[in-house]
Amino acid sequence: MSAPLKQHLIDPEICIRCYTCEMTCPIEAITHDDNNVVVDAEICNFCMDCIPVCPTGSIDEWRVVNTPYSLEEQFSWEELPAQEDISECGGGIEALDPAIEALLAEAHGGAGGRSKAPLSAAKPTINMYNLGKPATARVQGNYRLTAADSGADVRHIILEFGGLPFPILEGQSVGIIPPGVDAEGKPHLPRLYSASSPRDGERPHFNNLSLTVKREDQGLCSNYVCDLQKGDEVQVTGPFGATFLMPDDPAARLLMICTGTGSAPFRAFTMRRQRAMAGEAGDMVLFFGARAPDSLPYFGPLKKVPDRLLKKHMVFSRLKDTAKEYVQDRMMVEQDQIADLLADTKTHVYICGLRGMEQGVEQSFKNIAESIGLSWEATRDVMRDEGRYHVETY
Repeated sequence: MSAPLKQHLIDPEICIRCYTCEMTCPIEAITHDDNNVVVDAEICNFCMDCIPVCPTGSIDEWRVVNTPYSLEEQFSWEELPAQEDISECGGGIEALDPAIEALLAEAHGGAGGRSKAPLSAAKPTINMYNLGKPATARVQGNYRLTAADSGADVRHIILEFGGLPFPILEGQSVGIIPPGVDAEGKPHLPRLYSASSPRDGERPHFNNLSLTVKREDQGLCSNYVCDLQKGDEVQVTGPFGATFLMPDDPAARLLMICTGTGSAPFRAFTMRRQRAMAGEAGDMVLFFGARAPDSLPYFGPLKKVPDRLLKKHMVFSRLKDTAKEYVQDRMMVEQDQIADLLADTKTHVYICGLRGMEQGVEQSFKNIAESIGLSWEATRDVMRDEGRYHVETY
């Protein structure tokens, strides 16, 4: 029997098929088919370059194996296999010698930052439609959310699937396939967008969903999506994502922090609470950052959501004759409210938006936690282990 080996794997249930890891890998050890993104054990040298760029943590999976899983096996997976028994004597992992135990510990060590879904969350459907079998949706509407002179063209896109099932939960994403080919003549890969509508559709009980998309300079897919017209057909993959999910517990308290189009899943969360729980659920608190009111998506509708359902903190960094303010600054102003939430085991934290916001938000959490005698790192890790702490930045 060959000596056991550590193998790098990708969790197909969590992977959102953004292909960032594949584009980052310096030795082309990561590849994909129409179904999954996988790591070639014959090429991978554990350089770890792919780990920090993954937005979900699905890349941070390892197994100790006697024989590496082949590409064909990995392409067929819908979920990761359990750690196999690699002891020659059949006595299980506990019977392994110290060298193999160390290898197993290293393999399972991970980055320590993996998110888990809330225990009460509904089980998501994953990867129902892929590159080889995308869903065809029809555009029902394309509405600009921001003022023409705001400097930000953010759109609300409604896609309808007709008789084609497309079950999606709040916090999940879909892939949009831009038409055409790249410079090498290959079809474009999907770009990922969070659903901004709840599980029963943008319109209740209609088979549709909405996306919140900002037009980016030179953005291949964002320009394609923002230019879509009513009646156009769109190729869609997904749904993706199994951790950034909303708890179904009516007593759960939600602390949501976002910038720009990071508001998309929180619009879905809020609409879910409004519809399913009639606004009688636990607290929802939103810190929403933008340059100015006219560049903040859903500014008008958000103001109309009752405070008894959603406590809103709109934060603007580019108001004329006003000092710049960012979400982390407002968090400190409202530290008593956040401290109360952090001390409550029913609180779930969600952070979504530009990657640059993370450091400031983390520091504010640290300051607030320490002000009430809590270690932020320990508190965050407990929340993450319990499926109550989620970060999705880009």
